[in-house]
Amino acid sequence: MNMIDLAQQYLEEARRQFRGYKRLGEGALAQLKDEDLFVTLDSESNSVAIIVKHIAGNMRSRFVDFLISDGEKPDRHRDQEFELSAGTTRADVMRWWESGWSSVFAAIEALRPEDMQHSVTVRGEPHTVLQAINRQIAHYAYHVGQIVFIAKHLQSKDWKSLSIPRGQSEEFNRKPAAERRPGPAGRASLA
Repeated sequence: MNMIDLAQQYLEEARRQFRGYKRLGEGALAQLKDEDLFVTLDSESNSVAIIVKHIAGNMRSRFVDFLISDGEKPDRHRDQEFELSAGTTRADVMRWWESGWSSVFAAIEALRPEDMQHSVTVRGEPHTVLQAINRQIAHYAYHVGQIVFIAKHLQSKDWKSLSIPRGQSEEFNRKPAAERRPGPAGRASLA
């Protein structure tokens, strides 16, 4: 396998992972009532709405003009991502969510294998394109995990599993691969 083929496979996998984390987050968001989006578990915790606002700001900053400008845009005000106005609604949260992911997919879908040789900066620090993408996959997985945790906590017994439900692993494993229903990440499960 040559480097171009390897770069193409990496980009396809990165796109798959981004799509999977978007679906996973949406599976959790869909289970929350409007007011649940604004619940904090304690004084040091962020609500789902704040997490979404933060990652949307991060996504815009990192992925708009991905190959040609620093990933920390001068017009980003990160601290404000952790503040909500009293009138914030579910529609606002979902608009942030979609806008952020649109920035990610516009940049990632446009990348070609040759682009993997580029260097990009984040806060002035150089990264290979591969490092920059990996950094963001890890960051978004971390925050989507927080969203899922909060949603599962708030839904408690009404939670609908986003992967293999508790106590059903053996049954799932007995099914032929063709019969397994993929989870939100595009595979049977993230776990």
